[in-house]
Amino acid sequence: MLRMPGMQAEMLRRAEVIKAVAVATSPVDERSPNPGHYKASWETDSTSRGGRRRDRAVAYVRNTSYYARWVEYGTERVPPHHVALRAAQIGGRNQ
Repeated sequence: MLRMPGMQAEMLRRAEVIKAVAVATSPVDERSPNPGHYKASWETDSTSRGGRRRDRAVAYVRNTSYYARWVEYGTERVPPHHVALRAAQIGGRNQ
């Protein structure tokens, strides 16, 4: 039951909700050479072979921008934004 197509579709639907929140809350630096690149780099993916034992459907939300970790966790000059964390918290309630 954990690997059924319906379960995988539901996991992907939930990931899309979290992605929508992440896109909506992503910061945009208008002074950068590519404003909006971080915001446009969110993507989702799913598989029926997830989990520690590879026996369940899972979905992933990720940002493919090379500087996504610095936006999420901050640097010594830039405070952390925690976009993915907040999106998972908010998106989990909005389902």
